[in-house]
Amino acid sequence: MAFYLRSGSLYDSRKSALPRRHMSTSACRLAAALLALCIFLFDVLSPLEGAVAVLYVLVVLIAARTAWRKDLFAAAAGAIVLTLVAYAISHGLENYGSPALRAIVSIAAIAIATMLALQNQSAMATLAAQARLLNLSHDMIFMRDIEGVIDFWNDAAEQVYGWSPAEAFGRVADELLRTRYPAERATVEAELLQNGRWEGVLEQETRSGARLVLDSRWAVQRDRLGKPMGVLEIHTDITERQAENAALVKSERRNRRMFDSSRIGVLEEDWSAVRKELASIQEKGIPVSDYLAGDPDFVARARRLIRIVDVNPALLSMVFVEDPNQFLTTVDDVLSLTDRTFVGALAAFARDDAFYEGETEMVGSDGEVIPVLFAITFPASADDGDNVLIYVVDITERRHAQDTIQQAQAELAHAARVATLGELTASIAHEVSQPLMAIVTNGEAGMRWLRRDPPNLEEVETALGRAVAEGRRASGIVKRIRAFLKKAPSHRGEIVLSALVEDATALVQRELARANVQLQVDIQAGIQNMRGDRIQLQQVLVNLMINAAHAMSAQTRPRLLFIGVVQNASKSIEITVRDTGPGVSEEHRQRLFEPFFSTKQDGMGMGLAICRTTVEAHGGQLVIDSQPGVGATFRVTLPVTEGSAAG
Repeated sequence: MAFYLRSGSLYDSRKSALPRRHMSTSACRLAAALLALCIFLFDVLSPLEGAVAVLYVLVVLIAARTAWRKDLFAAAAGAIVLTLVAYAISHGLENYGSPALRAIVSIAAIAIATMLALQNQSAMATLAAQARLLNLSHDMIFMRDIEGVIDFWNDAAEQVYGWSPAEAFGRVADELLRTRYPAERATVEAELLQNGRWEGVLEQETRSGARLVLDSRWAVQRDRLGKPMGVLEIHTDITERQAENAALVKSERRNRRMFDSSRIGVLEEDWSAVRKELASIQEKGIPVSDYLAGDPDFVARARRLIRIVDVNPALLSMVFVEDPNQFLTTVDDVLSLTDRTFVGALAAFARDDAFYEGETEMVGSDGEVIPVLFAITFPASADDGDNVLIYVVDITERRHAQDTIQQAQAELAHAARVATLGELTASIAHEVSQPLMAIVTNGEAGMRWLRRDPPNLEEVETALGRAVAEGRRASGIVKRIRAFLKKAPSHRGEIVLSALVEDATALVQRELARANVQLQVDIQAGIQNMRGDRIQLQQVLVNLMINAAHAMSAQTRPRLLFIGVVQNASKSIEITVRDTGPGVSEEHRQRLFEPFFSTKQDGMGMGLAICRTTVEAHGGQLVIDSQPGVGATFRVTLPVTEGSAAG
């Protein structure tokens, strides 16, 4: 094979070979015909006695170069016919001596040459087919001898390396391609000769100077005696693949470094078992959210199905664990029993959401409950796997800070209530003095009825009953004032809106009367109750009503204060406090709820800030609508308790 490939005869079957092959066939046919004619004439006309017809073997060999079997058969048949015709012309058909023997020898030589030519054509066809297959390969393939000299070069090698076959033939492969081996060249060659083949990764250089990384496979070609006669080298370009692998390794190392060095806790969890469970539920046509809400046992089982695959050092530090293997368990081992976010995470996973976040509690190795914020990133699709990443932030300190802030707000609100009571001192004194004076009056009246002779016991009983009633009234006033003034933790319960408004207006009634403010209260019938801190909301209404009274104190026109309570279409409660004062300018309205900002010269600037904070803590909002010269309207919107009765 090496001989035929090196000779270049098979290269005629490649792209530019067809026109040359056509011309060669025609020329060979003409040459064979002329040579046959010359031999025939020489055999007939020459006086020489000899096996001239043996020269027809040359005609057969020339015809064989066309590579067409029919040309070979035609040349052989023609040569035999011309041999017989020449014999008949020269010797006749009656003479069977030595001329006949020479003719038979010539015919035998022509037949033998034809058979050899046919065998050679068959071998050449096989080699040509193999060469075409090698040229169809996308891999670079070349043949070299034991010394490294190239004698075959396929199309892919020409395209990738840049040298044509004519330029590559006769060149030493290592010198032409500047090959770099993974080991010593002699070691590679020794392994090749010992095993008959060699595989490895090496580097070669193209004509343009580009370095290629190649996956190389070599095979030794041996002769009949087993002696090495050539080496077939097949090279696959893996330059881009190796660059991609190197980039992938680099990316994985970078991601791992980010994973380990992050100060945010990170968990990698395997949700494959849960995906199968959720898929079976969806196949039944049952909405996942409904199924999860109605089957707490499934949720508990799902917590045990999710395995923790990996955790970073920040998370281990968060839960007080030193050995990561102690933490690679299931989600059920790290989530607190009071967690309410896992159901939402399962529903988000079933919906193929990109992420899910929330606030929950984890359990440390010492049993301590750790409040955390988390964000789960789900795979984009099932093809991306079933591992999810969970980013966790410890908010223990933030919780402590929030508790401290709430405590400070409670103390500040208490101070504001004390200041409010200071302003309401006259009103409180009047409210308390009225029942006390009534008690004294009724007591004196009872004493007079007792001194009569005979005593009028019915009148005494009536007077004592009135005294008791006024005493209870005074006690109720004191209790309301103490409750309003009391510094206690927030306590939320069900609130009847009508009672809330009634208690608040009772506290400011004297202040409104002194400011000559006419109060109107309109509470919608059948309004639902709500949940909240009664004292805090009472403080909001008291502050708003006192601010309204102060705002109208300097005007001469009627001073009206309206309080309305309605339940709107969205089922929320809206409390309106509207006055007929001078209103609030646009400039002041932008800063009205800022701490320490006040439109009054002696104001602390904390009342409205506390009011807004209190309302927002109840899930509502406090807004103002005002036009200068028309008055101001404060609207408090609060959510309704589901299932509450009408108050």
